[in-house]
Amino acid sequence: MTFDELQKQIDITFGDQNLLSEAFIHRSYLNEARNIKESNERLEFLGDAVLSLLTSHFLYQTYPEFPEGTLTNIRSGLVKTTSLATVAQSLNLGELLFLSHGEEESGGRKNASLLADTFEALLGAIYLDQGLEVAGKFLQTYLFTKTRDIVEHKTYIDFKSLLQEVIQEESRVSPTYRVTKSEGPDHAKTFWVEVLSMERKLGEGMGKSKQEAEQAAAAQALEKMGKI
Repeated sequence: MTFDELQKQIDITFGDQNLLSEAFIHRSYLNEARNIKESNERLEFLGDAVLSLLTSHFLYQTYPEFPEGTLTNIRSGLVKTTSLATVAQSLNLGELLFLSHGEEESGGRKNASLLADTFEALLGAIYLDQGLEVAGKFLQTYLFTKTRDIVEHKTYIDFKSLLQEVIQEESRVSPTYRVTKSEGPDHAKTFWVEVLSMERKLGEGMGKSKQEAEQAAAAQALEKMGKI
């Protein structure tokens, strides 16, 4: 993957090629490239704000029937680290990163948090170079397509909080979560979790993080109880 290939892939040609490359400079690289003074962190900061604005605008227009709380939850599902990292992986952004040798050896090109940050930095660079409309079209193509799946499967619901409310109504005891298994390298682990109430297993789930697995376990428990 080259920067030219990325620009062809996303159908955006940067006027400022240095701005594009800056979006891929991880702070660890500054220690080994003395001639480079700026990492992508400022672009990431800007891209995060652009992402929040454009996502909020998209959801506001697309779902006029949803209240503020639901829109907030859907937005959280869209812009969470795993979601952004998945898009970054589909675009092969990790291949273009400038990393220190240590970060490279520790699997930085596949690190979900680092990939999500890079996606935001790229979005910030697109906004600066091309404007808000092009940034919006970029998100429409690569991120907002995930919205329908989030809404249809109700993954925007905080299943853990809902399960806690249901359980406490019945027993006044909060459910507990236990990791039963984990597999894979540190940068790409999969977790299996079960949720219990007074040592009785209510459900189980798996995910790319403990939090995701806990949400899946809570969702299964609520489904079994007929609450969703």
